[in-house]
Amino acid sequence: MMYNAPFEIHVHGDVPLRSDVTLPQVEEALKPLWQYVGAKSLVAGARSSYEEEPGIRFHAKEHLLQLCWTLPGDEDFRQVMEESCMALNDIAATGAPIEVSFYDTAYDDEEEPADAQEDSRDDFMMCFVGPTPAAILQVQRDMLVRDVSHMMERHFEPNELGPVVDAIDQLFTNRFDALVNSMQLGRPPRGSGGGSSGHGGGRKPRHLH
Repeated sequence: MMYNAPFEIHVHGDVPLRSDVTLPQVEEALKPLWQYVGAKSLVAGARSSYEEEPGIRFHAKEHLLQLCWTLPGDEDFRQVMEESCMALNDIAATGAPIEVSFYDTAYDDEEEPADAQEDSRDDFMMCFVGPTPAAILQVQRDMLVRDVSHMMERHFEPNELGPVVDAIDQLFTNRFDALVNSMQLGRPPRGSGGGSSGHGGGRKPRHLH
């Protein structure tokens, strides 16, 4: 456990997992996280700093990983989180977002005046996991469409936003095509016995025409 940590970090998200995924696989994927808090197992490290939060839970029947976990930490947690996300890609069933919030422990909203909060180092990062690049792009696209639509519906009717959604789809289509092309560079031609990457190619997301 990290004492006098500069940040209180909150990790939040629900990750659908493949139906064949077992607890040992989840524990291995999340090893960077529970080792970061000095635990020797997932069970030991899954408890949140706040009792009212569920922490890290694997719901085997629902094939779901639930993250609502607060821990003390530093900026180096970003790399740790990225390592776990890479491992979660191998057991995820669909794309899913994970929110990571950094709260500066030097500032307390109840004690510090409002102007002092300007110097707070509070920060936020959004991580995405998924079985394929297409699945990750899909959840990114859906979140962006939702956020942009929510903002623009203050000024426009929902049925007027079609061109905006189409533009977002085109941006993600371009990104997907560029990703596929970059992953194909240097590969042996099909039929020559070369294997394909487990995270490459595949179907385009359903909204990426």
